[in-house]
Amino acid sequence: MNLDPHPCSDRHGEGPTVYDLPGVPRALREQWRQLETRRHFLGRMGKTLGWAGLAALMGDKLLTGVARAGDAGGIPTPEMLRLPNFAPKAKRCIYLFMAGGPPQMDLFDYKPGLPALFNHDLPDAVRGSQVLTGMTAGQARFPIAPPHWGFTLQGQCGRPISNLLPYTGKVVDDLTVVYSLYTDAFNHEPAILLMNTGNMVPGKPSMGAWLSYGLGSMNENLPAFVVLNSKLTVGNKQPISPRLWGSGFLSSEYAGVPFRVQGAPVLYLDNPKGMTHETRRALIESVNAINQLTYDELGDPETHARISEYEMAFRMQTSVPELTNMSDEPASTWELYGADAREPGTFAYNCLLARRMAERGVRFTQIYKRGWDVHFGAVTDLPVLCQETDQATYALITDLKQRGLLDDTLVMWGGEFGRTIYSQGGLSHKQYGRDHHPRCFTMWMAGGGAKPGISYGQTDDYSYNIVNDAVHVRDFNATVLHLLGIDHNRLTFKFQGLDQKMTGPVPASVVNGLIA
Repeated sequence: MNLDPHPCSDRHGEGPTVYDLPGVPRALREQWRQLETRRHFLGRMGKTLGWAGLAALMGDKLLTGVARAGDAGGIPTPEMLRLPNFAPKAKRCIYLFMAGGPPQMDLFDYKPGLPALFNHDLPDAVRGSQVLTGMTAGQARFPIAPPHWGFTLQGQCGRPISNLLPYTGKVVDDLTVVYSLYTDAFNHEPAILLMNTGNMVPGKPSMGAWLSYGLGSMNENLPAFVVLNSKLTVGNKQPISPRLWGSGFLSSEYAGVPFRVQGAPVLYLDNPKGMTHETRRALIESVNAINQLTYDELGDPETHARISEYEMAFRMQTSVPELTNMSDEPASTWELYGADAREPGTFAYNCLLARRMAERGVRFTQIYKRGWDVHFGAVTDLPVLCQETDQATYALITDLKQRGLLDDTLVMWGGEFGRTIYSQGGLSHKQYGRDHHPRCFTMWMAGGGAKPGISYGQTDDYSYNIVNDAVHVRDFNATVLHLLGIDHNRLTFKFQGLDQKMTGPVPASVVNGLIA
């Protein structure tokens, strides 16, 4: 490791440095020189001295790891100190994220007394002192809008499922349904950040990035974390952004890799016209040699991340076309997933692609489906949204189960919060809308060590407040990590003087009642 605080100074015959290369402006050389401050010098010394002290305590066990570190300059890399903390129940995860907040009372949280209360005011005692969003806080009334569709008891567990979800009803015995989720935020951006990153403030690593960092990849030719954004057809155009699958203060190599809806799945993966595979290999090797020189001088881990990403992109030139070429799928697969699965970018297509990724060892696949922000037009939009997602969700679980993958693949379904039982705006038997509701909402898990066929938690008769077994978003995330073999308190990263973690600074607990 180079600890010279002045990389442009005489290096005792070691030859030219990166800063001496022709064409590098003097001003830029001076800027690089100034980067090597006392703080940087001591920080790098601290790592060396710290590992030396640890080696004295641990002896040969650590020294064996150091010897294997190789390119890391004798310092163990995260790959060498991998989790899990204990035997995992799940090896991989597929997260079906319904962005916008699905209305729990319309789909899962059946309340038989609601039809008789149509257009009655929600009692003040139920709403209490809750702070409402600006979209409904000024309403003169809060009229109850019962679900427009009926429910049917499904499966051996006899769980009521909305008639909008006939296919999901077929696999209800595989589901672990949590009725009692709650969150701290009632607006989309902080709520969706909290669900995906464990924090309402932007800039923190997403769950997929934490898992990629902590557990690594199971296939060196594909990213550990892939994001699939499904086409928007109906509903509110609530935006989502890379902040939801970013790596935050972790290295950028752990961020989710989004696959595109149209054209090449990943930008710039194909070789330009006239460039051969061998030429691309030689180009990457040359660029990475320059990057390695930069890393040797500055020690910036993002330079190593850039090298890793170039190498991954090169390998993906072969693996991604094979992944996305579905010509080998039999007719039974297309019948299972439905006609929509043949159209790239649909939710059904993405579910089939997620199964293929699970087979190939992708650690974390997240599928976003927007449109669930039903402030108005719930009666017209929900049937379309359910039709687009219901069969594909059933097909994914069934397909994984048939292939023996469901036992160690955790599938999750849900959004960032729930919806209100009272109508936003006007109310009629033919139409209503629902505002954001953080106090209770429904999510479910399947496979991967989750306890099948059970329901957990309970809400009141209005699906408005939790009456027992409340599960905060942080508790849910801690449970997901636990199923993947991770103690959420031990998967940490030092940043801004704190041991940062996926579940945030507030205490969280694993919900043992959800685990088989």
